[in-house]
Amino acid sequence: MKPQTRNHIALSLLTIGILSACSGALAATIPEGTTLAEKQELVRNNGSEPASLDPHKVESDVEFNIISDIFDGLVAVKKDGSIEPRLAEKWENKDNTVWIFHLRPGITWSDGTAITAKDVVWSWQRLVDPKTASPYASYPGNMHIVNAADIALGKKTPDTLGVKALDDSTLEVTLTQPTASFLPMLAHPSLVPVDSVLINRFGDKWTKPEHIVTSGAYKITDWVVNERIVAQRNTRYWDNKATVINKVTYLPINAETADVNRYKAGEIDITYTIPVNQFTQLKKSLGDQVHVAPQLATYYYEFNTTKPPFNDPRVRRALNMALDKDVIADKVMAQGQRPAWVVSQPEIGGVKIASPDYASWPREKRLAEAKKLLNEAGFNDTHPLSFSLLYNTMETHQRIAIAASSMWQKNLGVNAKLQNQEWKTMLDTMHTGNFDAVRYAWIADYADAATFLNNFRTGDSENTSKYSNPAYDEALKSAAKAKDITERGKYYQQAEDILGEDVPAIPVYHYVRTHLVKPWVGGFAPDSLGVYLTKDLYIKKH
Repeated sequence: MKPQTRNHIALSLLTIGILSACSGALAATIPEGTTLAEKQELVRNNGSEPASLDPHKVESDVEFNIISDIFDGLVAVKKDGSIEPRLAEKWENKDNTVWIFHLRPGITWSDGTAITAKDVVWSWQRLVDPKTASPYASYPGNMHIVNAADIALGKKTPDTLGVKALDDSTLEVTLTQPTASFLPMLAHPSLVPVDSVLINRFGDKWTKPEHIVTSGAYKITDWVVNERIVAQRNTRYWDNKATVINKVTYLPINAETADVNRYKAGEIDITYTIPVNQFTQLKKSLGDQVHVAPQLATYYYEFNTTKPPFNDPRVRRALNMALDKDVIADKVMAQGQRPAWVVSQPEIGGVKIASPDYASWPREKRLAEAKKLLNEAGFNDTHPLSFSLLYNTMETHQRIAIAASSMWQKNLGVNAKLQNQEWKTMLDTMHTGNFDAVRYAWIADYADAATFLNNFRTGDSENTSKYSNPAYDEALKSAAKAKDITERGKYYQQAEDILGEDVPAIPVYHYVRTHLVKPWVGGFAPDSLGVYLTKDLYIKKH
């Protein structure tokens, strides 16, 4: 049990004007005169049961939402894009290829043992080790850390990774080349340090509440599978004095209607999303409780490019051309989503990326070309294309899949048979390659097109489409070496042009993120990646 002394004293003073005078600045920006609730507890729906809370075993916001609350990285990215020191207090570099990070004095795990530079080294070696089978094993290689790519491919041993502890509080990271996005990439949850002693002792069970130690603002205290995860404040967190929420409960509700109903019943403070079929009505009835914000994320249908008929790019391109994305974005979703013709984003990281030429064709011309491509690939009225379209269980995904399959049937005579699985099962299905086409989406890990495009690079650990094109890989290599944004944008455009022809995945729409948020939740302001941290929130008296 963590001591409550500071909060009980502070909250008894009631107003933030007095609180600020007594305790200094809070992590959350609390307006002058705001009265805080005596009970600082939050319930947020997290959308699904996490596949794991091991930062090296997961790949989606379902897991990273919680991991970002309970673990700290070396740095974080602020909403304005600037880099914020976290476990690392300061750093310097030489030629943008050798980076030295100095850890904060006295930082500890939630059990009081010291967090050292050796923990970071061990954690990153574990991340890239093929034995770990991390979905993010390729990530350090994409940062151009020395030997990271070869280690992930099993060509070198993890101890050759270009990361070493100079002493307990000093970390050296060596890159093969300058990487423009290195510091923003460093903020990713897959790079948080984890405790080697704990993992060696308990194996896969190290994340159980009775075992886990954390480095962030919270520590898991209760986990009932498919019911709830509860985290309490970590009083040993280096920035604990700036935390306001004492307890956070994460719910795994994937039924969007149930999410809203429990919100209306007062059981949830922040929903995971808003059902598309209730959005307009909720906007009218709940007003400012409806939060909508742009998000650097793309919804797409990914193909298994090694499996006939989707080993033929003509088939993939035909299905892309025949999908009426305007209808899906404007009618099926109708929350501000934009139709997508590029996998990354039209604008990201100072770069503008154009859609393929056929995106601007009249609809009739696109459909005629799609029919021609399918016919060339051997599919027509007498031999129609039939395949399974997989999506994870959620009402909105079902609605989109029904719309897409109807469009393909009407426009091309294609039969897309719908199949749904629970989130964790679908991820396993994707990584084992046991699918024809699957609904997926990618939320940017950092504000650069590479975060999307690397997923289709040959051999990338997130390349579940198994797509491979040497010209595409070369464009990404050139982009990474580019001397400025203009040159980098040129190569990203080349990569997107190749994807527009090969279509390993059909971009459907670019996201907005929607939530219902209770009026008494203060500090709610997701960043462009859709991330919000519990430590930045507070509960107003209500």
